[in-house]
Parts: sequence; C-alpha cells; structure tokens
Amino acid sequence: MAKRGQLNLITDIAGLMVGNAEDEGVRTGVTVIRPQKRAVCAVHIAGGGPGTRETDALQLGTLVDDVDAIVLSGGSVYGLAAADGVIAEIGASGKGFALMELPGVPKSPIVPSAILYDLANGGDKDWGTKPPYRTLGQKAFDALSKTFDLGNRGAGLGARAGAMEGGLGSASIVSNDGYTVGAIVAVNSFGSVKVPNSESYWAAPYEIEGEFGGMGMPQTFDFDAEDWGSAKANPSPRTNTTIATIATDAALTPSETQRVADMAVAGMARAIRPVFAPFDGDVVFALSTGEKEISEPRPMMIARLGELAASTLARAIARGVHAANAAPYNVA
Repeated sequence: MAKRGQLNLITDIAGLMVGNAEDEGVRTGVTVIRPQKRAVCAVHIAGGGPGTRETDALQLGTLVDDVDAIVLSGGSVYGLAAADGVIAEIGASGKGFALMELPGVPKSPIVPSAILYDLANGGDKDWGTKPPYRTLGQKAFDALSKTFDLGNRGAGLGARAGAMEGGLGSASIVSNDGYTVGAIVAVNSFGSVKVPNSESYWAAPYEIEGEFGGMGMPQTFDFDAEDWGSAKANPSPRTNTTIATIATDAALTPSETQRVADMAVAGMARAIRPVFAPFDGDVVFALSTGEKEISEPRPMMIARLGELAASTLARAIARGVHAANAAPYNVA
C-alpha cells in the first residue's frame, strides 16, 4: 500500500531541496525548487492566462532536456525576474548547460519559472524601478533546505484561493514498490477548494492521515453544477493562478516526463472548482531526478506515476490552503 513520505514534502525525493523567501511589506514571495543534479523536466500549461519563462525550451524536440532549478513566484510579470537571481547564483558556481566546455565562457543555467498575480493583495507595491524579485530569488536560493513551512510562505504569501487565503502546499507519496512522487504548489486560484456550504475540501478523498483537517466529504450534499461555492467573484485576466511542480525519483525520458505532467494536472481539477478558466494561469512542471530505474512495461509504470502525481498534487493544494488559513494572515 502506498504511503506518504517521511516529511510529506516534495523534498522526500532524494536530491531535491526547496527554498522560500518573502517580503512581508510587499506581501509577496518566491519559491525555488533545486535538484542536486540537473533533472529532466516537462511542463503542462492548462490555464488561459499563464505567465511563464523558459517553457518553450522544454518542448519535445528542443535542445535542452534537463533543468537546474524551477522558480515559482508572486508578482505577476515582475516576478519573472526572480529567475534572474537564481540563474546568477547557479552560474556563479559554474553550473548550468553548455554544449561544449570553452575557457572563459560561462555556462547557461536553465531555470524555467511561472508566476501568479498577487499585486492587488494590499501589500506595498510602490517599488518604482526596483521590484524585489531578483533579490527574493537569490534569498530563496540561499534558503534551500530539505524542510520548509507551508501556508503563507514563498510564492504563496500573497495568494488567495477563491474567497479564502491561498498558500504554499506540498505533499509526497511512496509507492508500494518504493518510487517516490512529490508535489509543491502555490495556490492562487479563482475557484474554490471547498465543497459549497461545508468545511470539506474537494481533495478530501485523497487525504492521508488527516493532513488537512480530516473533515472528509459531506455525508450528503445537493450538487449544483452552477454553484462554485467560495470562488472569487469578479475575475479579471491574470489574477488567478495555481502554479506547481511535481517530481519523481523514477528515471524517465523527456517524453515520459511530459506524459506524467499531462496526467498530474488532473490533480488541480480534483482540488479546485472551477479550474483552468480563461483568467487562470495554471501551470504544472514535472521533474525526473532519475535515481531509480523503472520496471517494464514502461507505459504501465508511467500511468501509475501520473496518477500518483495527480492525487499528490490535489493533497498539496488542500494542505497549502489549510495551512494558510491557520496562520496570522487569515482574512477569510
């Protein structure tokens, strides 16, 4: 029987670390996911209003298959600069991509990133010509660790989940044959993570050991297809986004990693309603650290990993919102 990892964080995958940095005055933050070794990466963009960087480089058939880090950031388009700080740190250590080694020529760190919109959350955004995101990217990189807090942390600091406080969530699971899958997510969704007129999370069927309150699903409720519960009221372009990274220690090809990303995005649909709307910027990155060779038949193994990724992402979403609404920033 599959069970959650020791930390119940994406860092249960060997070789992965996460760093968070926040600016409390601006009420925004950055999250960095860093593999110890360059990792195979793919991306699935599901929302209608995404904000991303370096995602074209992840398409099948392009030059680069591996990445040095992933960045999730608040700040809308300003937040894309967080990757500059991470690239600078990685490049200064001599790491990154190089077609060939040339004396005096720096390597090029590959750091795909995605942003969410938190510009209207009440923090002081009067930064003039000096948005804080490059600095926050460097601080998050410097904070890389196996352990980290959930809720109002990193890219989830200024987030909202429908009418509730959004936040940073993570979860992990270990299959019965020893493969680990993890997820990390910053939840800033238009849709609601809770069943209308209840305290139950849509992700409740996937909960393990009461990790987000143990409320379960309501014994009875009248489902109304037009009732979105505590979703945001007046959406506008690029104000709603759930950005995530899922990872596995299974050794996958770029094509297999893409299929896992494509399957993992279902986790958002299990935890948020509605999702992937025209004004959502929903993005899922997938990483394969390649630590464990997978058994045959490979297609069946990919199906298993994709399903584990989807359910783990759903759990991470609920964990992030649950943690955020237990924190001092709760304004729900």
